[in-house]
Amino acid sequence: MKKLTYSDAGVNIDEGLKLVDLIKPAVRSSYRKEVLGDIGGFGALFSAKFKGMKDPVLVSSTDGVGTKLMLAFMADKHDTVGIDLVAMSVNDILVSGAEPLFFLDYFATGKLDAKRASQVVKGIAKGCKDAGCALVGGETAEMPGLYKPGEYDLAGFAVGVVDKKKTIDGSKIKAGDKIIGLASSGLHSNGYSLARKVIFEKLGLKLEDRPEGFKKDIGTVLLTPTRIYVKPVLKLKQEFDILGMAHITGGGFTDNIPRVLPKGLKAVIKKNSWPIPEVFRLIQKGGDIDELEMLRTFNCGVGLILIVRAKDEKAVLKKLKEYKEKPFVIGEIAPKKGKDSVEYID
Repeated sequence: MKKLTYSDAGVNIDEGLKLVDLIKPAVRSSYRKEVLGDIGGFGALFSAKFKGMKDPVLVSSTDGVGTKLMLAFMADKHDTVGIDLVAMSVNDILVSGAEPLFFLDYFATGKLDAKRASQVVKGIAKGCKDAGCALVGGETAEMPGLYKPGEYDLAGFAVGVVDKKKTIDGSKIKAGDKIIGLASSGLHSNGYSLARKVIFEKLGLKLEDRPEGFKKDIGTVLLTPTRIYVKPVLKLKQEFDILGMAHITGGGFTDNIPRVLPKGLKAVIKKNSWPIPEVFRLIQKGGDIDELEMLRTFNCGVGLILIVRAKDEKAVLKKLKEYKEKPFVIGEIAPKKGKDSVEYID
């Protein structure tokens, strides 16, 4: 009788070791000076000496990429979803005013393909470099029978730090403050279940199709990675008092902006005060989707919002443009009289 091995059960340890060798250069390229040790340890070591901070507070977040991964499977393109993974978590901790320090990833699949997995991890490392944080570790789980052939799932975990006195929590927001939106790169990593239903089922489009008015094929548009706002916003924070921020992810404007507003206040958003990318118009028209549903599902072209004092509005806009950002004044803060925390006006 043949002796069974782990490989016979569907888990290839050698393929895992091959993956580690493939990703080492990319992972090391993301390291900060605080990283102690190297890839391959049981736990990642990171120095907790935070220069210039009297009362450092750690800020953490975890997220995934969602059904955007299904686009990566369809296109067999895996080098950008790692950027999405990093962006979803680092943008979340950014809204507290925190600087991302390090990131960990979890990659799970039924049968490990080292080459494909390395493309994903190299994307994660690129995202970490864009965010200024270190990719200090991760987990690769090969679980036969749990995933369809060729598919995988991702989860990411980010930790950042902010001096307690410089934490941004929205408590200083007052009526009359201005809301500035920063342009998104597209859908980012939210609303893909609805987007796929409209684009591929209702409209019958294929990845290589280029709808009228589009500069790229729909597959490329949908796989455009989520923008990482960390570096320009942290620079802006050094010069201006940012009163509040919101990462526009699942829940869109309607559910995310109220998370940073003090009681008794609402956000008044002026519709059409920023350019809406064609992909959102395609989805809305193709799916006959109500405008309010769009604003609660997608970012509609604004991936991050900043709330600043009215007196700082022009200077903040000028500085953001110097950072090559595309900022738009999309509304202001007002007293809340009814139950709605976000009001949309024409």
